[in-house]
Amino acid sequence: MAGEVNFVRAHIDQLTEIMEIVAEAQEYFRKSGIDQWQNGYPNEEIIAGDIQAGNSYVLISGGRIIATAALTFGDDPNYTEIVDGTWLSPGPYGALHRIALRGEYKGQGLSSRILAEMTEICLERGVYSLRSDTHRDNTSMQRMLDKNGFKLCGVIHLADGSPRLAFEKILNRKGRG
Repeated sequence: MAGEVNFVRAHIDQLTEIMEIVAEAQEYFRKSGIDQWQNGYPNEEIIAGDIQAGNSYVLISGGRIIATAALTFGDDPNYTEIVDGTWLSPGPYGALHRIALRGEYKGQGLSSRILAEMTEICLERGVYSLRSDTHRDNTSMQRMLDKNGFKLCGVIHLADGSPRLAFEKILNRKGRG
């Protein structure tokens, strides 16, 4: 990777480029036999909603978007019930969603960079918990979460009933769990 990498809030004029990254991730999951982000999720409407709500962020290098993710606050309806475990804290929490990198940038620590930036956003808001979820077969996401101090807490179910492994990291004032 060449040059400086900047983490910034996404703008609606970046939607097409973000959707290219999402489509690449969807294809990767399909080829890997992972039933996550299939059947049109996430689509342009969801990503545009993230952007308009101020919840979408991107990593930019050399004027090109190389990664995308969303960070939401408030009660996530998918996180209300957890089975086979319990959350580490009762809340409030930030929720990491829809993280994706261009394939050629994987393995360079950029997901960890995104998590560090999102941790700072949480701390600035006085939020000391960060949650995420992923498909049981998405072992690369599970490894990344584990490497960054997230703990497996149990299983949540999406609105359509699909199970997801649920993770949480307790943040401290220094931004480390």
